[in-house]
Amino acid sequence: MKRIALIVLRLFWKIPYYLFQLKRLQKVDKFPIEERYGFINKFLTDVARAGRVQIVCTGLENLPKEDGYLMAPNHQGLFDPVIIAITHKRPTTAVIKKELLKAPIVKQIAVIDQAQAMDRNDIRGSVKIIRQVTKELKEGRTYFIFPEGTRSREGNKMGEFKGGTFKTAVEAKKPIVPVACIDCYKPFDANTIAKVTAQVHYLKPIYPEEYAEMSTVDIAKLVQSRIQEKMDEVLGE
Repeated sequence: MKRIALIVLRLFWKIPYYLFQLKRLQKVDKFPIEERYGFINKFLTDVARAGRVQIVCTGLENLPKEDGYLMAPNHQGLFDPVIIAITHKRPTTAVIKKELLKAPIVKQIAVIDQAQAMDRNDIRGSVKIIRQVTKELKEGRTYFIFPEGTRSREGNKMGEFKGGTFKTAVEAKKPIVPVACIDCYKPFDANTIAKVTAQVHYLKPIYPEEYAEMSTVDIAKLVQSRIQEKMDEVLGE
């Protein structure tokens, strides 16, 4: 991609430093999550700046004051997790597809952030990860999961949200934060180096007392409807 080539060119002089830190911080037992996540935040901020990507972020005041919540963003493109890691200053961890571990840099970042890699063809392994995420949510770790399961590949049009995404939050009795990603497909999913603007909007949390009597399918519909409302508002539709 042209934009990735531009990023490499503009950050070429910093590459040895990034590679050193990516290797060093994979020793997760030696470094607190705040330091590891802080590097990820700075590194991806540099990537966005070098790639001529302007970021618009709203709703940070909506985030729960205490950690231990599940963020549910719509999934447009490869920039989605980047914009979350840049704008969400407190450490957050992703549940990702196992296939992403084959990608350079992504694999190292996943290890540093202790992301949970799920193989959708391994039912037993997926159940184990769901239990682990639930346990860590209870302990105060914050996660984000894409309820669509994969990129929509249709710009600002969403795919169907899957109810299973929300089992962890329901079992842990933790808040769910809908997150609207807008124009996040533009940075890495279009073969151009033109300046682009990507947006992320953190919406008001849905607390356990609000979803207690709902099925996970209904929760998925509620989260998706709130994100759609925000997208319509921003895009003027």
